[in-house]
Amino acid sequence: MDLSKIPNIKNLDSNNFFLLAGPCAIESEEMAMQIAEKCVKITNKLRIPYVFKGSFKKANRSRIDSFTGIGDKKALEILQKVGKEFNIPTVTDIHTENDAVKAAAYVDILQIPAFLVRQTDLVVAAAKTGKVVNLKKGQFMSPEAMKHAVKKVHDSGNQQAMITDRGTMFGYQDMVVDFRGIPIMQQYAPTILDITHSLQQPNQASGVTGGKPELIETIAKAGIAVGVDGIFLETHFDPSIAKSDGANMLKLDYLEDLLTKLVAIRKTVIRF
Repeated sequence: MDLSKIPNIKNLDSNNFFLLAGPCAIESEEMAMQIAEKCVKITNKLRIPYVFKGSFKKANRSRIDSFTGIGDKKALEILQKVGKEFNIPTVTDIHTENDAVKAAAYVDILQIPAFLVRQTDLVVAAAKTGKVVNLKKGQFMSPEAMKHAVKKVHDSGNQQAMITDRGTMFGYQDMVVDFRGIPIMQQYAPTILDITHSLQQPNQASGVTGGKPELIETIAKAGIAVGVDGIFLETHFDPSIAKSDGANMLKLDYLEDLLTKLVAIRKTVIRF
């Protein structure tokens, strides 16, 4: 995978990690544009290569009354507008083969959710669009197993694959990050650490996923220390009112401070 193949990505000469960040779901154009504007300002200041993230729909919900989106076309058009307005790459997750073709017309990177990364038809459909494919490691999968997901992308004629670790199931209602897996997966593709979903507490009796956002900085620092290529995080002006995954999001006001610390750690790490 050559990161320079990601359209409109900037600051690659900084030797920083790259960042995929944005809201869990696209809730409105105003919300997406405001979050993107702040993320772009911070990442340009710190010279971090940046990709805006937003789900155009949420399909893997615990309850049927959970928020799933504002409409596919409307959300995808917002993602496209963010990309054009700020001249930055964008990423969204897909859930079906039809989603791959649909979303590829609007975004630069197609993301395969962790629950679906073993779905061969979905992975192949994403690969065949020619877009960069971000494969989220299944919570139930070993790091070594991700080489097969990457190979599916490559065997479909697409060499642009990335891996994102979003934690491993620890019992029924908790996640843990096994940092031993990072260098293993880096043998197959650039590897990103998802520092917000890794702190989820799924399968709550209420049907609403919990989380431990107070540990985001801890997980992020550890990831940079072990040499991850990128960081993935979800952020919102007010996570308490976010329509999806608010329990484990980073408040946008905290983003610059966190990234400043991570850049400093990165500079120290690459000396050795």
